[in-house]
Amino acid sequence: MKAKEIQELIDFISNSGLAEVKIETDEFKLSIKKNSEAPAAKPSENITPQYTQAPTQVAPPAPTEASPAAQNLLEVKSPMIGTFYRSPNPDAEFFVNVGDSIQKGQPVCIIEAMKLFNEVESEVSGKIVKILVDDASPVEYDQPLFLVEPQN
Repeated sequence: MKAKEIQELIDFISNSGLAEVKIETDEFKLSIKKNSEAPAAKPSENITPQYTQAPTQVAPPAPTEASPAAQNLLEVKSPMIGTFYRSPNPDAEFFVNVGDSIQKGQPVCIIEAMKLFNEVESEVSGKIVKILVDDASPVEYDQPLFLVEPQN
């Protein structure tokens, strides 16, 4: 299922009377729950982020900081357009901080789109090296959110 199709499904659900939709195929599992309140402690939708090797910069990097590709880091990218949140609700602790070790399947953030709070889970185990987006900031589809040093 493509991001555009997911967004259309989210739009359809927000305009319908449905409170929850679950779709499961051989390729993916999608669960969307309508939530009219602020983010709850347990977000409703799990979306797997895209991990790609960080691109090599055209200009040489500053001497004090090597490029992500040179450091063999992975980028965790936003699976959709929305608002990036580092915690499940304003009073809760952040999902991850710089220096934290993460495991595959561990939630790393929430992306809010159309009043739906989508939990983004890690596909790799590793260490968070850098958080590239401020809390409560708008993000675009495929925008890098985190740099992760993969575990060997």
